[in-house]
Amino acid sequence: MSKARQLADNGAATPNRNMVINGAMNVAQRAQSVTGIGASAGYATLDRFNIAPNGTAGRLTMTQTADGPVGFANCLKLDCTTADTSIAAAESLLLETRLEGQNLQRMKKGTSSAEQTTVSFYVKGNASATYVVELMDEDNSYRHINKSFAVTTAWTRVSLTIPGDTTGAFGDDNGYSLGIKIWLHAGSNFTSGTLQTTWGATSQTSRAVGISSFFDSTDRTFLLTGLQFEVGDTTPFEHKTFAEDLAECQRYYYEHAAGINKIISNAAAYTSSSAYGEVNFPTAMRAEPSLVVNEVSDGYNFYRNGAGDPINDFILQGATKTVAQLYNDSDVSATVGHAGFFWSVNSNCLVAFQSEL
Repeated sequence: MSKARQLADNGAATPNRNMVINGAMNVAQRAQSVTGIGASAGYATLDRFNIAPNGTAGRLTMTQTADGPVGFANCLKLDCTTADTSIAAAESLLLETRLEGQNLQRMKKGTSSAEQTTVSFYVKGNASATYVVELMDEDNSYRHINKSFAVTTAWTRVSLTIPGDTTGAFGDDNGYSLGIKIWLHAGSNFTSGTLQTTWGATSQTSRAVGISSFFDSTDRTFLLTGLQFEVGDTTPFEHKTFAEDLAECQRYYYEHAAGINKIISNAAAYTSSSAYGEVNFPTAMRAEPSLVVNEVSDGYNFYRNGAGDPINDFILQGATKTVAQLYNDSDVSATVGHAGFFWSVNSNCLVAFQSEL
């Protein structure tokens, strides 16, 4: 047997093993660090990693930081900035990434040939703690399986074996089929049962049994990188180039222009009070995206024919997975047919597109 064939058989060189996007925490299009997180759910810094709090007074800072283990330049870091030691029953804090069903077909879920999978990652904190990884099947009445893991003050690689699930196939589409969720804080509604360590119907009280609370002290930290989800046993982490990671992330969020002196698009005056421009995406997005734009008073400009109209924002006229049309019809005063371009003139400007799961 050739060496290449042996490597493919043991998984060490098989490409696209990792079903997680941005597992090495290399891409952070939105921001490198955001403070005051905890009041509502959303994507803050690292692409594909969502913070989902509920009912907690705890607050945290989320950062992409250069403190990874050997072989990893970056990691995701959470710092508790406001503690919450009086935990109400319904409180929770989860860190999650969401996967499309069409990328999970290799699991053979819902068949008699369902495959074992493995979740692995590198983790450390400021002190010893216990948290829980949950796989949540979003396609089949929220079937789930949960595994606890330990955190220490040194980087360690955690590897959790997940048995195949013969119940409930994932949809072969671009919808949200599986969530990989890390429980970091939970009230009794989620901790009073017995941990659900095999696939089964949702048992809310069995989702986070035995965990520590990330919000127990403002000294608390949680650092994560090298998140990998693959069929079979654990293999070495599948590193990708930055360009590959970025392209995969841009399927869900594309930062087109951020800051001052950025070209947004070519444009033309359609009427005397409206101008339209077109943005082409570098990669096809998951679905027709929505527009993310920072409204900034006179923060943008429509330059044409030796003049310019200060404008405050843009509206999405329409979009496909590969192109979008923007317009402004409230700040423009131009001659019909004049061509020019949209430009940012303020450091707070942002034009982006998202089609998150």
